Parts: sequence; structure tokens; C-alpha cells
Amino acid sequence: MKLSDLLTGFSPKEISVVMPAEAPQADAGQNGLDITGIHYNSRTVEPGGLFVALAGFRTDGHEYIADAINRGAAAVAVDRRMITPVATIQVPDTRQALAVFADRFHGHPSREMTVIGITGTNGKTTTSYLVENILAEAGINVGVIGTINYRYGGKKIDAPVTTPESADTQRLLRAMREAGVTHVIMEASSHALALNRLSGIEFDVGVFTNLTQDHLDFHKDMISYWECKKRLFTDFLAAGSKKAKAAAVINMDDPRGARLAGELNLPVVTVGHASQNRVHPVEVMFGPSGMTGRIRLDADMSGHGAGDVAIESSLTGEYNLENILCAAGVGLALGMDPETIGRGINATRSVPGRLESIENTAGIHVFVDFAHTPDALENALKNLKKTVGGRLICIAGCGGDRDRAKRPQMAGIAVRLCDLSIFTSDNPRSESPMAIIEDMLTGIHNGYRAFSRADLSGSLESPGYVVEPDRRKAIVLGINVARAGDTVLIAGKGHETYQIIADQRISFDDRLEATAALSKKAAGSAGAMNAGRMNQHERL
Repeated sequence: MKLSDLLTGFSPKEISVVMPAEAPQADAGQNGLDITGIHYNSRTVEPGGLFVALAGFRTDGHEYIADAINRGAAAVAVDRRMITPVATIQVPDTRQALAVFADRFHGHPSREMTVIGITGTNGKTTTSYLVENILAEAGINVGVIGTINYRYGGKKIDAPVTTPESADTQRLLRAMREAGVTHVIMEASSHALALNRLSGIEFDVGVFTNLTQDHLDFHKDMISYWECKKRLFTDFLAAGSKKAKAAAVINMDDPRGARLAGELNLPVVTVGHASQNRVHPVEVMFGPSGMTGRIRLDADMSGHGAGDVAIESSLTGEYNLENILCAAGVGLALGMDPETIGRGINATRSVPGRLESIENTAGIHVFVDFAHTPDALENALKNLKKTVGGRLICIAGCGGDRDRAKRPQMAGIAVRLCDLSIFTSDNPRSESPMAIIEDMLTGIHNGYRAFSRADLSGSLESPGYVVEPDRRKAIVLGINVARAGDTVLIAGKGHETYQIIADQRISFDDRLEATAALSKKAAGSAGAMNAGRMNQHERL
């Protein structure tokens, strides 16, 4: 693509271009300069590429301009006055420019597809799986960009972040379109919205799940956090070439969702428990193996889609019902029939790392969940307490270099709802695991015991907690303490297959660790039983 085409529409106040002194006079207007790719990491630059220097949190891309040029960059974009040996484009905001350049370079792929954006603190991933299955039941070729992975056409790409940088997203959207994808589901993180990673993407449907405390290390306060989430609807859904047909799906059970629905000047599919919502539950019952009942859909904007949907889902808990309502709302917004919506919901048997059950022969209910916010942890524990039974044991920690304010809240929730809480490390990053745990312990007030290891062999007649900074040992401890009929929740990391300690990312999967601990427990029990039989034989 010609550089001049990438720069079309920018006014002289927005952008200035300085050509290298040795450039031919004919190229002074950039018309002869071909751009072969858009890059923000100097290590990926190929000859003829445009390198966009982003000022990051730890490093500044402007420091890598020389490296990009050495690798063959034909042009660079900067946010300050600089003279370089190649075409130099000065813009007010390089993140915004990166998004615009990438969208143009890849031919505006979002305009050619139906794009569904899902935002909220919790529930984005589960809702994306539900919507994916609803679309699949309709025979639609769908792609997903989310927390667990990016997937389309049988391909799965590990997701380093929920919403990739704009250049990566646009490249991925173009690849999806060329593979025949017609509908894309995107989890829209607050970081992505704040950092303009979604600029240039045109959405057909936006979904709001809920808002609870998280990411305050980045956003500083809940007001700023909320303003970022709202941008999906105010800045993206209601703008662009699709605004005339765009629709929002809003969870009205969240107070901020209810306010948002009243502020939007576009069609809204309201979902929630109240019967006045266009999607609401009817006679839903919860059990340890899921939920059953019906949800009712009012007619869509064209008068179609009204009817009841029979639900027989392996997902359980009120919060998963809210996710189901949001997914059904997307189906309604897209004009899908109730039967297809119901089949898609019921086809979603599980979501990786979201109350994922770990099979075992010990009679213990073991679950791994991504719950890493106070609200998510409370929802998961309340659901298990209500539906599973037995003593409830929770293994939880908090991430390092992240929102410190939620640490005491999460510990307080755990001891209030559990018989035993084991506080351990999550992804401590640059922080000391014990320092993080000490922050957590400030949320525990009088009345909860600090158990010793010897106490754990008893009946745990009163709630309490124990500290074990080593996550592997904490999982082994929790499973060894559990008896048949008890429930163990391993919270915080869910689908993640690593642990970040200092600057190292080591292999660590809660699901594999739990499976290994359960196997050792079973082997130990079998050994004890055999020893008992031998002793009995000797006595005889």
C-alpha cells in the first residue's frame, strides 16, 4: 500500500511528514513510497515496513527506531519531533495512528463481517463461548478473539492478552475473513478500550455483562474504569458505517447496565431477571450438575424471535444464568430463532477454567476457576455452597503488580464463605508472595482462626485459614484435607498454564496440579487400605 493511502484523511494539524534528505524530489509527497506491513515491535519489522513507536509502560518504542530502520523499515511514526533516515510521520497519538494505519492496510476487515464485542468485569469468556455455539448451531462460520485463545477455522492461537494490540487484531481479522469467517466475537477488555486497540473496528452488537472492582492499578478508580467500558457503546457501537443497524445487549441486573441502557441512542436488548426485560428467565432451577428451566425471548426489532427457550445447561449459578441471558440477547439482536438459540446454549457443556470440574475417585468435588476479583470469587463460592454441599475449601491468592485494594476483600470473602481458606501465591510477578498474602490477611477480622497444620486433621468446626505461599503445596494441602463429599475450589488462574514469578514464566496448570494431587491421595488411600488388610490377616 502507498504511504499516501495510509495517510489519507489526516489534516496537516493532525500529521506531518518529513522525508529523508536523500529522497528523490518526486517522492517528496510520499506518493512513490510503498509500505509492506505495519509494525509496533521493532523485532518484527521487515523491509518496506512502517514502524509505529508506542510509548509503553516499561519501554518506549521511540528507543527502538534505529533497530527498526536497520531491519528495513521504510517509514516510522512518532509522537514527537524527530529526524530519521527514513520517512518520519509525526502524529499526536501513535496508538491511535497504529489502529488507523492497520485498519487501512488490511482493507477494513471488520466492515466485511458481523462483529460482536463483549465487555464487563466478569463473564466475557463464558458469554463468548455461548454465543459461539449459538452461531455454530445456525451454520455460521465464526471466529473468536478472547482471553483463552484466538480461534477460527479449526485453528487455535494462544492468547497472551484478552484483546491484542490493534495491528495484531486487524491482521487476525483479515486472516479470519480470508478463511471464510462471517461473524467474529471479541472480548473487549478495559485496557484495550483505554489504549485504542479497538479503534478502526466497526461493531454490530455490543454486550455489557457487569462491572465490579478490578484493574484499579491501571484505571485508578471505578469511575475511570467504567468510562472505559462505556466506550464500546458510545465510541464504537454508535459510530462508523454500521451505526444504523447496531444494537446493544445490556445486563439490567447490574445497576450500571441499567443506567447505560437509558443513555444509549440505539436499539437495546435488555436482559435480566425482571419480566419486563426482553430476555428473562422463567422457572430456572440450579443443581450441582447445572441448571434447567426456560428463558423467555420477546420479539426482535423486526418482530421475529419471540418464544421460550428450554434450558438444560451444565453451567450453574446465578452468574452463569446472566451469561446465558446475555448470549441469548445476542441471538435475538441478530434475528435468530429461539430453537437455534436454545441448542447453542445447551451445547455449551463447559468453559476451560470456569468452574471446571476435576474428575477423581476420592468422592471430592474439585473445581478450578478463573475467579480473580472479589465479585467473581464470591459468586463462585456462593454457588458451590448452595449446590454442592460438604465442607467448602478454597485455595486462592492475588496477582502481584496489580490492584492491591482487592486483596483484603478477597480474603475476607473466602473466610466468610468457606470452612477452610488456604492463601497462597497466584502470579506474584515482581512482588514477594508473602507480602501479597499479608495484604490479603488485613481483610480478615476477629472470629476466624489461623489454623496450624495439626488443626487441619480435625473436623474444622469453625471457619479459619492457613497460609502456604507455594501454590503447588497449597493445592496438595487442600486436597489432602478434603474428605469424600467435600468441595475444593482452586481459584484465580483457571485456564492459565503458567505462573509468573519475578520475570520468569514457568509452566503451571492448576488442573494438572489438582489431578496429580488427587492421584497421590488415591494411591495413599489404597496403600493404607492394603496395609490394613495385611495387618488384619496377620492378626487372624
